Parts: sequence; C-alpha cells; structure tokens
Amino acid sequence: MTATIADPRLSGRSVKRIAFDEKTIAERVAELGAEITAAYPGGELLVLGLLKGSFIFLSDLVRQITRPLQVDFLVAASYGDGMVSSGTVRLLYDPETELEGKHILLVEDIVDSGRTLNRLMSLLEDRRPRSLEICALLHKRIAEELQYGTRFVGFDAPHEFLVGYGLDHAEDFRHLPYIASLQ
Repeated sequence: MTATIADPRLSGRSVKRIAFDEKTIAERVAELGAEITAAYPGGELLVLGLLKGSFIFLSDLVRQITRPLQVDFLVAASYGDGMVSSGTVRLLYDPETELEGKHILLVEDIVDSGRTLNRLMSLLEDRRPRSLEICALLHKRIAEELQYGTRFVGFDAPHEFLVGYGLDHAEDFRHLPYIASLQ
C-alpha cells in the first residue's frame, strides 16, 4: 500500500507502506498461539510482556494459547524519542510474580539490536525459571549482539522503522491495527 492510505488514525501523517495488514497479523498470532500451546504441555507458564510495545500483541497472543497461564509485565526503555536504540537499557518496572520454577515466555514486539533482550534475559535467568524463551512479533535478523535465541517469531521484519500494532515512534502510532513503515 502507498502513503496515501485513507486512515483517520494517521492524523494527516503518512506512512511509507503497510508491511503487515490486520488479517496477516491475526493469522500469524493464531499460529503462534498453537505453537506455544504445543511447546508447553505442562508446568506453570508465565507470559511476561515487555511494555509498552508488546501489549497489543501479548493481548491477542494469550487469547490464542489454549492452556493455563499467568501474565505479568516488564518495562524497559532504550529508545526514548529516537528512531535508533540508545544502547542503554533501563528497567522501569520489574515483575512482581515469582519466577522460580516456572516456564517463562518473554514476549517482545521487535528484536532489533538485541541489547534490551540480553539485559532482560540475564536478569530473568538469575531468578531460576524452569525454562526461559523469547517470543517476538517481529525479528529484524540484525541483532549481532543477541546472546539468546528467539524461539517463536511472528515475522521477519524489513530493515525499516516500523509502527503500529503496539510499535511506536515517540508514543505515536501504537493504536494502528496494522504494521507500517514510517516515512
């Protein structure tokens, strides 16, 4: 799609193109839910969302996982108002749920540099979970520093700055039901 899409949610701002439309996202999230359900047949599962970017994806995903689970959140910051990660990860909210002995599935919106995930996975490993895996809606496949594998991936992402479906630029665009490339 072109930047001339008629979407009042854009408030006159333009996007280069829609990378993933609503239907494509919904279908893939359902597939991920089935994959995750099959991967965790027993034990306590805690789905840990990385806020703010993962909240829409996490909400849709947990409704597609057909087994008991708990949900909690982490808040980390590395972008600020920029379009490139600062490289400094600040943990702003730590989960209150007990992590020891549980299967932990960390849900991320996009794997970019890998710095945030490295910091968070190290912190979570110290809490002795039964298992610890990453589920990312998008993976740019450029994370040379990423020390952990991403077990569940929604889509390989283009090397563009993406917004929508929870992803933002300076807190704008999160509410778009599709994922678009920012102009």
